[in-house]
Amino acid sequence: MPELANCPDCGGLFVKALRSVCETCAKDVEAQFDTVYSFIRKRDNRRATIDEVVESTGVTKERIFQFIRDGRILLSQFPNLTYPCDACGKDIREGKLCSTCRSRIESGIEQSNREKDFSDRKAVREKSRYTTYHSLEGKVRKDR
Repeated sequence: MPELANCPDCGGLFVKALRSVCETCAKDVEAQFDTVYSFIRKRDNRRATIDEVVESTGVTKERIFQFIRDGRILLSQFPNLTYPCDACGKDIREGKLCSTCRSRIESGIEQSNREKDFSDRKAVREKSRYTTYHSLEGKVRKDR
């Protein structure tokens, strides 16, 4: 269900349904996208860096990064465009994290899983150590 929200760009009130900004700001964003896209589509500008695009178009880096993250600008067509890693800010061309941050997170997960496996094995060992058997009228009952 749509909800009322304040526009993050201008602060105006709008119904947040399909867009994350108000109608006026959405038109400004589309105009900025058209400016950026028409600039980088030119043959001479396809190898432009992010700083060159910002300087030539006047659109902020953050807005261009948002176009890239939204999939509106495909980096496969523009070899020198990059955007920052969400963790450390290093320039990347795909995903949300650079290879260093991704490796650090994966190794942390693996370490956590190894510790969990060790503690699970230890708990099983402790539990088996304290298992006793009782005999009642010829029947065997195992208590835990």
